[in-house]
Amino acid sequence: QCFAITALMSVIWILVGYSIYAGGDGAFWGGLDKAFLNGLHQLNSEGKLELASGAKSTYPEMLDVMFQMTFAIITPALMVGAFAERMKFSSMLVFMALWSILVYAPIAHWVWGGGWLGDKGIIDFAGGTVVHINAGVAGLVACIMLGKRTGYPNTMMSPHNLGYTLMGAAILWVGWFGFNAGSAVAANETAVIAMLVTQVAAAAAALGWMFFEWMHHGKPSALGIASGAVAGLVAITPAAANVSPMGALLLGFASGIGCFYASTKLKRLLGYDDSLDVFGVHAIGGIIGAIGVGILCAPSGLGVFSGYGFGAGVNSVGQQLSAQLLGVGSTVLYTTVMTVIILTVVKMLLGLRVTDEQETEGLDITLHDERGYNL
Repeated sequence: QCFAITALMSVIWILVGYSIYAGGDGAFWGGLDKAFLNGLHQLNSEGKLELASGAKSTYPEMLDVMFQMTFAIITPALMVGAFAERMKFSSMLVFMALWSILVYAPIAHWVWGGGWLGDKGIIDFAGGTVVHINAGVAGLVACIMLGKRTGYPNTMMSPHNLGYTLMGAAILWVGWFGFNAGSAVAANETAVIAMLVTQVAAAAAALGWMFFEWMHHGKPSALGIASGAVAGLVAITPAAANVSPMGALLLGFASGIGCFYASTKLKRLLGYDDSLDVFGVHAIGGIIGAIGVGILCAPSGLGVFSGYGFGAGVNSVGQQLSAQLLGVGSTVLYTTVMTVIILTVVKMLLGLRVTDEQETEGLDITLHDERGYNL
């Protein structure tokens, strides 16, 4: 599913996604002026690709297309973990295609493409609202609408391969430097800060999750420390250019604890079946980071925890918190409503869930006629 999403999102992005994100300065969407990358491949008088418009005008806009494509790919791919083992492959493809066009690209425009949240001064350096809250909330909606896996929560469903989990977490941790430091779009001081605070937040969150799991369950676990590291990476994503290393320490520790409780206590309390805790880690971590940066970005008054400045046009913690809360609330509301609508339409046209027999036998065999292991 993730490989298919990578291919599908890449094609959709160059056809219409990038244009909706960056095609104009409308409040809610960018239009279709840059559909099919119209005009972006033109050479200037020096025989070079035209530079990107706006303040970051030291690189060709084609680079922006490619870099932003990675975010457009990972956001729907994150969602897959919430409803693992339940959705038809055909329905998943249609859902993801519609969701990327109608939900992801417009929200990316709101925040990064000259839209209304950017005008309000929201801080979202590398995707707290655009990527993580967006995917986490949509994943929660999807797993609720699909229903629980057969046997959940009474049947034991342990991780398939803990070694693979740790390898995946390690790859994520290293790859996250590309997302966060790369969002500086230059090898400069901002990239240095983003890389350092990314490491600090991930480390603090890993320890926070581990210690609280230890307190509650009597033993620390490798799965817990890996989950905590990802929670910290999520939380620092919107804040990477605006908080200090000590601020990142606070933000990471808070996200490790908050995501631990969301993925255990809250999940059991509400009874939803989010297979890989996409909501508990990505949505909750994204919310903690998006709101926390509103305080920790303050350039003075917090001592060693003071940050590196407010968002565009903002000059106080109160204003910044208002912008952050507005961004979080509008993302949650829009994503929830649109995801429900899209899934309802797909359900009417194709159905959403595989049969009980297909789920029991396994989707590898029943939908793809192949196995992960032929022993």
